[in-house]
Formats: sequence, C-alpha cells, structure tokens
Amino acid sequence: MPFEYANYAEAILWVLIGLTFVAYAVRRAGAVRRRCVVAALTFLLFGVSDVIEVQTGAWWRPWWLLVWKGSCVAALLVLLSDYLIRRRRQSTPRHP
Repeated sequence: MPFEYANYAEAILWVLIGLTFVAYAVRRAGAVRRRCVVAALTFLLFGVSDVIEVQTGAWWRPWWLLVWKGSCVAALLVLLSDYLIRRRRQSTPRHP
C-alpha cells in the first residue's frame, strides 16, 4: 500500500507541474511557448506513467512502460540542457 500511495502522490506532483507549464505556455509566445508545451506534455505523460506503474507493480514492466518512462526522462534532460545552455549564453558578457 505505501508503494501505491507514493506513486499516486508522485503522479499528482508531475501532473501539477505539467499543468503549471500549460498555464505558463498560454501567456508566452514563440520558442518559450514551444518549450513550455513540450515540458507540460512530458510531465503530464510522466504522471500518467506513474498511475500505470501502480497497476503493473514495477516501472520496468511491461517493457513499453520502461521505454515510456525513459523517453520522459530523456525529454526532461534535453529541456534542462537547453535551459542551462541558454542561461549560460545570456550571462556571458559580449565583447564588441
């Protein structure tokens, strides 16, 4: 039972983060909006995968759930990498 409760709580957290990105995307435009939409979809799908995990009893079975979760983690790492690169470029002084 604690496993199930923890997974449902985790699913709620990911969905809330996804919905926050949806709200943020509505108020933005261009590349920022696209990144927010990708982040929202990724977090929402990650939350749904946790609900499925409760039903299957493991994050690695069936095989497609492992691929699903791995894809979400990969997408989040790409988003994080993109953010860190953009932040570094913005903070680097530009010389004429």
